[in-house]
Amino acid sequence: MQAQQNAFGVLDWSVLIAYMALMVGIGVAASRREKNAETFFLANRSMPMWAVALSVLATSLSAATFIGAPQIAFAGDLTYLSLNIGTMMAAFIVAFLFVPPIYRAGTMTIYGYLGTRFGESAVTAASLMFLLGRTLASGVRHFMAGIGFALMLYGETSPRDLVFAILLLGAIGTLYTALGGVRAVIWTETIQMGVVVFAALLSIGLLLHAIPLSYAEILTALHDSPSGNKLLLIDPSFSLSKPYTLWAALLAATIMSTATYGVDHDLAQRVMTAQSPLRGGMALCGSILMGTPVVLLFLIIGLLLHIYYGRPDLMGAHIPWDSAVDTKRIYPQFLLNHMPSGLRGLAMAGLFSVAMSSFNSAINAMASTAVADLYGPWLRRSGRADAAEKAQSLRASRIGVVFMGGLLTAVAIGAIFAQQAGNETLIDFALGVMAFALAPLLGVFCTALFTRRGNPRSVYLSLGLGIVAVLLLQPYMLPQWLDFKLAWPWVWVVVAPFSFAVCAAGNPYESQN
Repeated sequence: MQAQQNAFGVLDWSVLIAYMALMVGIGVAASRREKNAETFFLANRSMPMWAVALSVLATSLSAATFIGAPQIAFAGDLTYLSLNIGTMMAAFIVAFLFVPPIYRAGTMTIYGYLGTRFGESAVTAASLMFLLGRTLASGVRHFMAGIGFALMLYGETSPRDLVFAILLLGAIGTLYTALGGVRAVIWTETIQMGVVVFAALLSIGLLLHAIPLSYAEILTALHDSPSGNKLLLIDPSFSLSKPYTLWAALLAATIMSTATYGVDHDLAQRVMTAQSPLRGGMALCGSILMGTPVVLLFLIIGLLLHIYYGRPDLMGAHIPWDSAVDTKRIYPQFLLNHMPSGLRGLAMAGLFSVAMSSFNSAINAMASTAVADLYGPWLRRSGRADAAEKAQSLRASRIGVVFMGGLLTAVAIGAIFAQQAGNETLIDFALGVMAFALAPLLGVFCTALFTRRGNPRSVYLSLGLGIVAVLLLQPYMLPQWLDFKLAWPWVWVVVAPFSFAVCAAGNPYESQN
């Protein structure tokens, strides 16, 4: 490792710009095959299973994993990985119970399925709920990606620096998504996954070379760390204030991941582009199985960074010249200051990859929901059938993508200041906001899929009261004298069943609008 700061040089910029140009080029190539909204948003349900699996994996990882997972391991241990137990269980639940009926409904978005049970007004309510939740969650992820790029551009992460980095990333991601639609999203993400894994492996190799300890000594140092056993994988304790226990993995993570993969159109849209519901379900399960070792790579990076930056007693003469001040920027800081020229550019392309995979998939899914479930039906109800048909056009779809890209960028800028006001880790912050929309939506979908109960009114109540329930369970809403904090995974355990009960309480024989 070098003993002084390495600027992001010409070779690094050349690698990164070439990578960005490749992504835009794929968007241009894919645009030649887009004829209408159906092909733009669902690729004619023709995507191969392996590409769908890699695309789902790339989106589910996002900048939350690239930056957030090393932060968690740096400050804590490996218990975050235990959540994958629930994620795997959820994948099979969604693949066998959610995907087949929703796929067979043949609607452009998964929320169109609710129209077959509760009527068009329920589709509108669910779509608005999704747009709210996805705007918040993806806006936060986009903010996290901006941290690395602000460091790359300025060496700092002041609010002003973050704003420019977020704007730049948003403009590039919106450009190639508006050109190529979901086909471009899927093909770019298959490439992005390769870059991300290579960047992680490269980082681990460089850290192992820089740390003057044998593998056995590194494991011993992590196990006997002054802050506790950093190799702890399973926490068997039962505590509602801890997010990464075995019980949270078995129960809370299963419910949360069922919502994430089953009722969030951002991820479900990719599954619906497969050639059959069976292939879509298999792609989903495959993406989860591949995701666990990838997440482990980034946690290992965090553990090695803990020794590299946090244990000067072990580093000795090899102690790095820069210090770890802010854990939110710990991994990008290492990439920029200690990665060799050229490889540094490729590693930052890995960050660009996860940033774009979560951003472009989100704006594509949000645009499809807005066009298919909100704008087109509104025009038809207004008596403008011809205009409604035009609303489903390729041009309207691309306009929707551009609008959603601008919206997410604006929310990401707002997240700069929201996250600074709290002390949560980046992953806790990102996953926590998802509950506002997805936990109530899971209750509605379970009512539609597994019961004959519910009506439009109970759908509205379920979604509205679900949001209120999530809000009331936030730490800042609980009275201080209670001295209790409900960890974010357990919020799902409370709200999803509550929303299901409210929705299922509706009389199914009431008129459906």
